[in-house]
Order: sequence, then structure tokens, then C-alpha cells
Amino acid sequence: MTPIKEIEPCTAPEFEREVRASFQPVVIRNLAGHWPIVAAGKDDPAAALDQIERFDSGQDTDIMVAPQSERGRFFYREDMAGFNFRRERLTLSGLAQHLREIADHPEPIGIYAGATSTATHLPGFDAANPLPLVEGMGATPRVWLGNASQVATHFDLSDNIAVVAAGKRRFTLFPPEATKNLYVGPLNITLAGQPVSMVDPLDPDLGRYPRYAAARELARTAELEPGDAIYIPTLWWHHVEASEPINVLVNYWHNDARHGGGFLALVHAMLAIRDQPPGQREAWRAWFDHFVFGEDAAHAADHLPPHAKGVNGPSSPERDEQIRRFVVQVLSSP
Repeated sequence: MTPIKEIEPCTAPEFEREVRASFQPVVIRNLAGHWPIVAAGKDDPAAALDQIERFDSGQDTDIMVAPQSERGRFFYREDMAGFNFRRERLTLSGLAQHLREIADHPEPIGIYAGATSTATHLPGFDAANPLPLVEGMGATPRVWLGNASQVATHFDLSDNIAVVAAGKRRFTLFPPEATKNLYVGPLNITLAGQPVSMVDPLDPDLGRYPRYAAARELARTAELEPGDAIYIPTLWWHHVEASEPINVLVNYWHNDARHGGGFLALVHAMLAIRDQPPGQREAWRAWFDHFVFGEDAAHAADHLPPHAKGVNGPSSPERDEQIRRFVVQVLSSP
């Protein structure tokens, strides 16, 4: 596996110009080294929990709990008839206290809270632990708190900047072109939002999933310590392994795809196109190449006067609203 490229901390304009434009992941070492929670957790990960408890609003959040037999892997049951974990509700302080209690257990349950908004559950945390790089991105900071666990290989519909605040995390990333070799699970029955790969990167069953060997050739990895950050572009697959008894991560999703973005278009294309006869599929491929994927797709309506371009005109708020109205009209018709 190839190490993920590392860069020095940079300014927001440098990030936009040199990093985001490349559509490649990067690791930024010590980007959040100035955070109080990072300083506390470096000496004693349990001390990082003091920072969580200090700002806790007392609101319950969703908690995932997996039995000891799953060794921290949150996934489907073997028969695919459900999940191998249960959901509960608990405050972050309550979870922090439980993590302290089981930190020395040789075979603990797997337990974590994921994607919990700091604004509602840890008011004041963002001001105490600021990240200037994300200012102006419209990101919603979210905290992930738990013990040793795996987040199954998945992708996000948003760009992501994730910061390890306590503990250690290993990230394994796959580019979008690896999708065909990752054995994607159900698109609409998911663990926590997005589809996941059915392959466990820590113990891949190549007899059951032989094409995963080709995906692994494209994989990139990074080990992150407290204060380190990673940028993951949208649609890049990533598996995340937290390895310590106490782990805290703060992530910043931004550039969110409205209404599901291309993913919803993909699912609808499965309904409308995938099962058509071969000739029709090839015909639609030509349409998609011309209006969506071709190099000149943005100019497909240049031969029309501006007032007549309609939904196939250049991007603008007005054009986008026309498209939404057109889609709703068509889908709502008998």
C-alpha cells in the first residue's frame, strides 16, 4: 500500500489552490497541535475526556454498541438480515465515563458515538479548539468518541477534513476507480448513511472477494497521531481503524452534495437505464457523454440563444432551480 502524501500546514487559499483542486487525499501533520484537547490527550488519553465533559451540554446522542465477539468491527450480521451492533442513547459524558471504566479490559465491547455535532452537544468546544483552515468552508464540526473500533470502508458525499484529537487512527483510502473491486453492499440499507464495502481490509477473504486484490493495489494508508489531520475528497473510499482504548476525532464535512447529488442520480439511472436492452443503454451512454461527462458537455447548448437554453444551459442558481422543477414535474406526473 502507498503512503498518503503529507504536506505542511497551509493557509485556506493555498489549500483551495493546491490541495482541493488536485482531488487527491493528503495528511497534514500537527495541524491541530495547538488544541487543548490534543495537549491533554498526548500525556494521557483519558485526560482528553475531561475536555469532552467540560463542554457537554447534557443532550443524549446516538451510541453504537457491538459485543466483544465483533472485536470493534461495526458491520452487518453474517446473514445480512440486520447489523452486528445495537443503538442506544447516552450523553457524551456518560460515554466518556464508560470508556474510562473499560479502558483496561482485555476484551471490551466496541462502543462509540459518531458524527455528533459539537454545536449542540459540546457548545464552546469549537472556540476552545479552533481550526482556522476550515473557516469559510461552511463546515459543521462533529465529534467521534469511542474505543478501539473499525468504521467500515465507505465514501462520503462531502469533502472531509478529519483531525485526531486523542488516540491513534489508521486510514486506508481507495480512489473512486477502485469501486468495482470493493464489492459494494446495499445502497439503501446501510450501517450509518453511506454504502460500505463488504470486504474487511484487516482480514480480507480473497476466496469470497477475489477482485479486492486489485483494489488493494490502489490503496493508500496513513497512521495519524493526536493533532494530525487528513483531507479526504468526496467519493474516495476510506476505512478507519481506531486502535486505542480511548479515541477522539473531530471531522469537518463541507461542500455537501444537495439532495444526494450524483448518488441519487446514479440510483435513478439504475431504475431508468441499467435494465434496458443493450442498444438502448448504449444510446443513453451517448447522451450522458454529450451532456454530462464529455469534455465539451458544459457547452452542449452553445448553439442556442441564452433565453432558450433552459435546463441544459450553463450552471447558475436560476438554471439549477429550473432543473429541480423539471425533475419534480416529471416524477410527479401520472
